[in-house]
Amino acid sequence: MKIHYLMHVPFEEPQAISQWAKQNNHSESYTMLFDGDSPPPKEDFDLLVIMGGPMGVQDEEKYPWLNEEKRLIKETLDAGKPALGICLGAQLLAEALGAKVHKNLYKEIGFFPVSLTPLGWNSPIFKRMPATFDALHWHGDTFDIPQGALHIASSSGCANQAFSFEERVVGFQFHIESTREGLEKLVKNCGDELLEEGEYIQRPEVILEDTHDFEQMNRNLFIFLDDFTKHLRSEGIIK
Repeated sequence: MKIHYLMHVPFEEPQAISQWAKQNNHSESYTMLFDGDSPPPKEDFDLLVIMGGPMGVQDEEKYPWLNEEKRLIKETLDAGKPALGICLGAQLLAEALGAKVHKNLYKEIGFFPVSLTPLGWNSPIFKRMPATFDALHWHGDTFDIPQGALHIASSSGCANQAFSFEERVVGFQFHIESTREGLEKLVKNCGDELLEEGEYIQRPEVILEDTHDFEQMNRNLFIFLDDFTKHLRSEGIIK
C-alpha cells in the first residue's frame, strides 16, 4: 500500500504511523506543505494521511497552500479513496465533508482519556480498541460530526474526538501516534500554550512526566490501523 502524508509543520510528523507502515512494508511519501511542496495527484497514493498543525482550517490568507491541500482532500474523498486525519487533519476532513469547524468550549492540551461511543464499539474498524484509552491532546478547535458520518469517540473536554465516514474516512482529534520524541518537539515549538490557564491544559512538568505510556498509545494505534486496512481490503478499496 502506498501511504502519502500531508505535513503542515516539521514538528508534527507521522511518528508511530510511520513505524507501523515500515513494519507492514508499506511505501511512504510526503508533501511538506510548509516548505512549498505541491501535493501529488490522487492517483499516486492508496491512503492519504493528513497530519496536525497549529494553524486553523480557515487560515488560507496566512497559509495559501491550504487551498491546494483542500482541493486534493476533496478530490480524494470524491474519488472514494480512504483518508485518515489527525487533529488539524481531522478538521480538514470534516470541513471537506460539509461539517463546521469551530472553537471548542475548552482548549485541550495534555494526556486525557478518550472513550468510544456505542457506535465505536460496534464499528468493524474500532471494536478491538479499548472502550477507554489515554491519548495526547493539543487543540483549541473542534469539528462537528459530518452528515452521514458516525460519532466514534468523545472525552470530557471535547465531545467530538473521532468520526468515521463510510468506514474509509476517519478523523482523530487526539494523538495516539505520538512518541516521546514527538511530544518533546511539540513542547519545544508550542510550549507557550502550556502556560495558559485552563481546566484541560496540563502544566509543562505534568505533560513531560515519564509516566505517560506511549507504548500503549501506539499499540492502540496499531490495532486501529490493522483493522482499518483489513476492512479497506475486504471492501476492495485498497489492494
